[in-house]
Amino acid sequence: MPVPEFVREFLHGGDPSYNIFSSSPEPRNKDYFKTLWGRYKTFSSALEKGQTLYSFRHSGAIDIFQRIGSIVKLKEAMGHSSINVSLTYLRGLEVAELKEEDMPMV
Repeated sequence: MPVPEFVREFLHGGDPSYNIFSSSPEPRNKDYFKTLWGRYKTFSSALEKGQTLYSFRHSGAIDIFQRIGSIVKLKEAMGHSSINVSLTYLRGLEVAELKEEDMPMV
């Protein structure tokens, strides 16, 4: 997930190798977030049945698109390989027939 430069500077003087989750240049183990999510699901009553950690990525994509209204900016923010991928994240929106042809060419 991209972290804006002003946030990095605030957290650790702008050092690009600093990992904000492990407080060191080294990342946590590969299952760190999976483990935290498993613990959270056990104790949380705020989650819907079947909700996954990945669900939040879709929610974030929809939020970005609703705020900025640009599929191109959404594609860049999410690191998608194409606008088609970004469109799949927006399939739950009630936008009448959102198609690739409706989007600006980049």
